Amino acid sequence: MTTSQHTQMPTPPDFFVPLTRMPPVLPAARKAELVYKIKALLKEQNAVLVAHYYVDAELQALAEETGGYIADSLEMARFGKAHSATTLVVAGVRFMGETAKILSQNKRVLMPTLEATCSLDLSCPAQTFSDFCDQHPDYSVVVYANTSAAVKARADWVVTSSIAVDVVAHLTAQGKKVLWAPDKYLGQYVERVTGADMLRWQGACVVHEEFKSQGIAQLKLQHPEAGILVHPESPAEVIAMADVVGSTTQLIKAAAQLPHPTFIVATDRGIFYKMQQAAPDKLLLEAPTGGTSATCQSCAHCPWMAMNTLENLAQTLETGNNEIWVDPAIGERAMIPLNRMLDFAKTRQSAAKSPA
Repeated sequence: MTTSQHTQMPTPPDFFVPLTRMPPVLPAARKAELVYKIKALLKEQNAVLVAHYYVDAELQALAEETGGYIADSLEMARFGKAHSATTLVVAGVRFMGETAKILSQNKRVLMPTLEATCSLDLSCPAQTFSDFCDQHPDYSVVVYANTSAAVKARADWVVTSSIAVDVVAHLTAQGKKVLWAPDKYLGQYVERVTGADMLRWQGACVVHEEFKSQGIAQLKLQHPEAGILVHPESPAEVIAMADVVGSTTQLIKAAAQLPHPTFIVATDRGIFYKMQQAAPDKLLLEAPTGGTSATCQSCAHCPWMAMNTLENLAQTLETGNNEIWVDPAIGERAMIPLNRMLDFAKTRQSAAKSPA
């Protein structure tokens, strides 16, 4: 048995998961009015819009049209840091705004709503997590980017899904044990691939946890030509079915590069906007989830990402509300594991480019 099976992990707290609702269909004239207003306000305020792959397509399109960026959480923050804008508008969930603020402490960071959070972040309260780390001082603490600034500040490493395996393999090669948080499925995947001696926090993403292998198998029978693309926040039995397991960016690249005419995609359906751009000739199908009614379990879309709308984006720019603040001391501590990951990634890229 692995170490993670022997150790009693803290039980994640209960939290309210809002119903996933499609944003209201705006009349064309109202939508055009909002887009015009947002574009003008972005220009007036020297602001740039960065959007996550999982927000609704109209926000992703607006980011593209205004010189902004669509990416995963860390790349959103890195783009914002490098951009000349003095205000960053982050369409996503709260930890993404915090990460942007950590990397751009001198810039104003706004979000369409501060109510948009993340089940992984909620599952890992900073004090409870810190206390657990204190009980295991001989473990290297590795946290996923989907965590609060305070949890990042307690970590030795912050990782994204694209680099998690490489970082943990690096630590394992040094003989180090890993305390991983918060996603149990991503942690299980990393542990299996690397053979790490790992303690795994028991958080989960409310979207990815609902993908079901049986439903995917049935869909595959209907589309035998389809490749299966899976985000590693999914359960192990779903990951086992995948042709490609990877981060949002890696899955988009796979859709473009693999020869399959059809893909069954086990991640948030917001990714389809950029994935269809990258692979315009491919048929993209949502992987089945476990729900049967109007809840976050009945479709592959994050209920908190769905809170970002043109309406509240325009209101935020008009009022200056929903500004993100991070305690400078926490931000400075969180920068240490973030920079450690960025330096590791840079070294790894340089090594890959060097001739043998």
